Amino acid sequence: MKNKRILAAVLVAAMTLGLTACGGNDSGSVNGTESGSKADGNYDQVTYAYCTFNNIPTEEDLDVVEEAINKITREKIGVEVTLQPMAISDYSSKVSLALQGGEKIDIFESLGDFNNYVATDMTYELNDLLDEYGRGIKDTVGDDWLAACTADGNIYGVPTMKPVALTPMVIYRQDIADELGIDMSQVNSMEDMTAVLKQVKEAHPDMIPLAPVQAGEVGVSTNYGQVDFLTDDRNSPTGVLVGDDLTVQDLFSTDLFKEKCDLVRSWYNDGLVMQDAATTTSAAAELMSSGNYFCYIAAYSYPEADTAASLQMQCGSNPIGAKIIGDAYLSTGDLNAVSWMIASTTDVPEAAMKFLNLTYTDADIINLLIYGIEGRDYVLNDDGTVSYPEGEDATTVPYTAQLSCGTLGNFFLMYPTAGTDPASLDWELEQNKTAKTSPAMGFTFDSSSVKTQYTAVKNVVSQYLPGLICGSLDPDTEIDKFVKALNDAGYQDILNAKQEQLDAWAAQK
Repeated sequence: MKNKRILAAVLVAAMTLGLTACGGNDSGSVNGTESGSKADGNYDQVTYAYCTFNNIPTEEDLDVVEEAINKITREKIGVEVTLQPMAISDYSSKVSLALQGGEKIDIFESLGDFNNYVATDMTYELNDLLDEYGRGIKDTVGDDWLAACTADGNIYGVPTMKPVALTPMVIYRQDIADELGIDMSQVNSMEDMTAVLKQVKEAHPDMIPLAPVQAGEVGVSTNYGQVDFLTDDRNSPTGVLVGDDLTVQDLFSTDLFKEKCDLVRSWYNDGLVMQDAATTTSAAAELMSSGNYFCYIAAYSYPEADTAASLQMQCGSNPIGAKIIGDAYLSTGDLNAVSWMIASTTDVPEAAMKFLNLTYTDADIINLLIYGIEGRDYVLNDDGTVSYPEGEDATTVPYTAQLSCGTLGNFFLMYPTAGTDPASLDWELEQNKTAKTSPAMGFTFDSSSVKTQYTAVKNVVSQYLPGLICGSLDPDTEIDKFVKALNDAGYQDILNAKQEQLDAWAAQK
């Protein structure tokens, strides 16, 4: 654990006196396990690597949040935690390289790469750890959700506890829409966005109508409709199901993929989308805060009004609106895509599970991770909601990971943001129950037999896919090159392996 500055310790002492337990466990035990307080001061050291869509804080500012968390964890579980926030744009690559290089990371997120982490033996088997140190997790998420994070009967991940039915939405500048008389209620698909983007560009030639939500993604991957990625990352799919058919298909050879690529290519050629969207390191919130963009397309699991209110804190002072442009669709990957894993290289698996358990059961811990320090990074309002201190926003406070609220621990223990409706939780739970579900729900692909092909294929995907779904590559010429390169890399072996395992799974079911 890195050395703490005396100033940081003083600030924490001043800023955390007012913290109150809100769902946390203040007794001498944590979900049935004895308190970990150690009289000798030798605490187990756990490194927690998490992605953030917000700015990376300075070391000094991060230290303050870290120490506030450790005041809790030292007493409750005998652990000290080192926080390691990483930008979403390069999170997966950084984690993989760190694990392969022997760097200390004990807890990390799958972020759509569940299969690969399991196949490459980067993650710890959690069955026994959950039984002994993770009972709060088991009680919170339940056995059905944990089953989505299994392979060969072993649990390798813990899904984030949140509304999981993600609905495609366009997040837009309400003031610009009002100024131009754009009726966003008539926008119900990505295709409907073309006229809107053109109208914005005509009225504001210096404004870029569409921002990427992250590098290599302008909304295509969340708007395929009823496509099950069979537990692959949406940004690196290899073999999918379309609709109710249990035949594994090459997504990149489908008419659906070509149509989406043609659409964003037309946007690119007309200057309606950020020209370097395939490679930018800037995320949507930062771009929207600049005031030079009209909208972006992503997927959220909250009602339109709540989504807009939540994102308002992140997207600057201009008023934000949200409009649903598609239907939610649930698959196994929607559960294990954002799951928490313990590294197979960890030297403190029990301590890692104890801390992971707190992120699902202790409100103080999860709110420190998401919002930082009360009074410095956020204000707790009388109605229990949070907002930024006066004159501050997501880009100026010392610490916030608010945009990661659906990726860390237990969403339902987090303070709601100002302007959201508590009744929306009912809507979110209903979405989980009523969303269209893949016929392969519960199927998890074991990619260990095609690890070599996966590596080669992912390299090809990273070369072609961002440009194709951001418009900078011409689909008329590049899709055929893409598919050929995939096949040369062993793509068909992966498709065959998926189909074989899926057939066996369906026969047993």
